[in-house]
This record gives sequence, C-alpha cells and structure tokens, in this order.
Amino acid sequence: MKSIPLYISYEHDCDYLPGRRAQMAYVSPREALDVDIYSWLATRGFRRSGDMIYRPHCPSCSACIPVRIPAARFRPDRSQRRIQRMNTDLEVGLKPARFDEAHYRLFMRYLNARHADGHMAESSSEDYIRFLACAWAETGFYEFKLGDRLLAVAVTDFLADGLSAVYTFFDPDFRARSLGSYAIMWQVAETRRRGLDWLYLGFWISGCRKMSYKNVFRPLQALVDEDWVLFEKGENIVLET
Repeated sequence: MKSIPLYISYEHDCDYLPGRRAQMAYVSPREALDVDIYSWLATRGFRRSGDMIYRPHCPSCSACIPVRIPAARFRPDRSQRRIQRMNTDLEVGLKPARFDEAHYRLFMRYLNARHADGHMAESSSEDYIRFLACAWAETGFYEFKLGDRLLAVAVTDFLADGLSAVYTFFDPDFRARSLGSYAIMWQVAETRRRGLDWLYLGFWISGCRKMSYKNVFRPLQALVDEDWVLFEKGENIVLET
C-alpha cells in the first residue's frame, strides 16, 4: 500500500465528551481514493463521513476506540434474539446511494426526535446526501419496510474484507422495535452471506451514552494500541484515558 499523507485538524470542542477538546487526522481531499485504499484504512481505525476519511487524533485523550464485529463468531444474546423475533415481519431491500425523498424525510424525523440538539438537526437535502453518500465508495442504502411503510434505512459501505455500518436512522414511532440494534444484526448476517469477515461499527466511546449500544455486541474486536483485540461477553474493552 502506498504512503497516504494525513492532515491534522485544529482543536475543537469534542462532540461526544463534554469539556474535552478534539482533533482529527484526515486523508487529503486531493488524494485519489478507492475501495481498496478505504478498506486498508478501515483496518487501521479510519472512518468515512461523506467523501472524507478520518480518525480521532487527540493528544490528551484516547477515548474513541474503533470496533468491529467478527461476523462468523457473533451469536445474539437473549435480548438480541427477542429483537430479531420482533422484526421478522420486516422486508429488507437494497437501494443505490442517491437522494431519495422518503429517506430524507425519515432522516429528519429521526434527528428531530433523537438528536434535536445536534449540528445535523437542520440538515438540508444537500447536507443529507453529502454526509451519507460518497463519490468513490461502494455504498448501499438498505431499506427496512413493514408493508409499504419505511421504518429504517441502514447506510452501508462495502469493503474488501467486510461491511461498514456508516449510519442508521429509523422511524421514532417504532422505537420499541429496537431498529438500530436489529439493523446491526442484519448487517452482521449480510456480512456472513457475502463471505466477508467484519462489520465495522466506527468508534465506541466509554462514557458516551450515544455510543453505548455498540458495547453489547459480543464478541467484539477493538483497536487497542494499533492491534485488534478480541473481547468476549463480560470483558471490559479498555479504560478511558
């Protein structure tokens, strides 16, 4: 793999841990990117937002930990099996990564119900598709439908060794179905169906309630000191520093 130049952002307020400052390392937007390069960077803890590939690079904090699920080894626990049974009536279909008005309306309802204080809560249609789609990635929008009603969309990147769960949004009227967790389990199963190894979940952050759901999927691999370490059920990933 060729050398890839990285840029370091200015310090800014952390979006996840109040009172902390954050910095990002990101790949130059002038760099020619493709799925193979992106896949290689994912194994090193990088993440995609729109066309930008980034990773936290905070001098005094290492709380953001990249995590991925080994698809072949994942077994749902009792609570997760209940979620699966609850959603067996849903149909899942794959749509191309382009703007869809119904997707956008669902995205905005989700944000206004769950993240109304976030910076994306007033996203325009252009902001929305710029955040989720990408010119050089292979991306699909998985629709979860109950009859004709769209309940959830899981935006998923297709990598060389697995899938990457980019973002999932769902109908807040159906929160009892735990659609976010169900979408992750469905993507794990899809990873296995495709003969791939990993479902990349992005970053887990101890002490951040919005990220706590990732810690219940076991076994789970976490990138600790640049090595992927497997954590079984009941094991703490790492102490926040």
